[in-house]
Amino acid sequence: MEQVRLGIIGIGGMGTNHANSLLKGWVPEMKLSAVADVRQCRLDWAKENLPEDVQIFDDGRKLIDSGCVDAVLIATPHYLHPEFVIYALEHGVHAISEKPAGVYTKQVREMNEVAKKSDRVFAIMLNQRTNCVYRKLHEMIESGELGAMKRVNWIITDWYRTQAYYDAAGWKATWDGEGGGVLLNQSPHQLDLLQWLCGLPVKVRAFCHEAKWHDIEVEDDVTAYMEFENGATGVFVTTTGDAPGTNRLELTFEMGRIICEKGKLIYDRLEENERTFCKTCPDGFKTPKTETIEIETDGMNEQHVGVLKAFAARILRGEKLVAEGTEGIRGLTLSNAMHLSAWLDRTIELPFDEELFLQELNKRRALSKKKEDKGIVFDTTGTF
Repeated sequence: MEQVRLGIIGIGGMGTNHANSLLKGWVPEMKLSAVADVRQCRLDWAKENLPEDVQIFDDGRKLIDSGCVDAVLIATPHYLHPEFVIYALEHGVHAISEKPAGVYTKQVREMNEVAKKSDRVFAIMLNQRTNCVYRKLHEMIESGELGAMKRVNWIITDWYRTQAYYDAAGWKATWDGEGGGVLLNQSPHQLDLLQWLCGLPVKVRAFCHEAKWHDIEVEDDVTAYMEFENGATGVFVTTTGDAPGTNRLELTFEMGRIICEKGKLIYDRLEENERTFCKTCPDGFKTPKTETIEIETDGMNEQHVGVLKAFAARILRGEKLVAEGTEGIRGLTLSNAMHLSAWLDRTIELPFDEELFLQELNKRRALSKKKEDKGIVFDTTGTF
């Protein structure tokens, strides 16, 4: 096999973006062979815009069963991600899922069990891990040169969305269609990076404001406090209602402070470990000497294309993925804990009661309102 024949299940905004990347030849070892969608308007679009050799199906299972693909990319509404991944793996087809891995961890845990028993490749589209800034920071943390983490603060409020964005697709911003708001649609990238860099917290207290800035069912403004096993604390703030927004990650370690903002990695490096300095310095008002440096990176940031290249390379040659599919449960654990904390108005300890979360989610799904699905695709640039 010289190229992986890929089928895309769900050709809305992100599915269309991935299809265009393949058609432009940006992933040389992968070929678009088929697409599937349940909406007639998107099937009509596919017939009018895709090459004749790309097969079109009105159901993802038909695509998987057709034998015309080696792998599938799942870009459907969130609840369906585990369902199609499981079906693909059980039918001998490699699978890569868009984020999030699913809506609730119990469902994703079942998917991961199937993946562990399968000999097919399972990946997840956590494309922010390809960003040179986060890769370099991960490398620095793993090396131990920064010492223990003391604090993390992430303000990620540059996810601005208009009301038209939410009104375009019937599944968006509803409990029964999407399963959540900014925590499930936009911020899974940062929640994954947060756990990838810092590990999972042991306690979460969150405030999720539903319909604060938009006419929707789900949360569009979140502030969460976290505690980690070593005593470090953190704050995570996100919204789709701020303009202009901010994307600033600040981490404090024993050896200084790291700031990730505007594509740069700034390190305020201490001359001496702060814990040692605190215990040994005779001057009660003195602070450790600090040197500010900009950390160099390799400058590479391939995003979705990089994830697909790695997915093809794993299938063809057994090379390393950007993110194993089973890792998707970790960022989802964070968003589930934040939702549960807000719903119950209390601190949640991890691991949390997955059955209780599902019960609370289903209460909201039962009251969820169905919307007309206009099938509008606003964005095919990968910033969805």
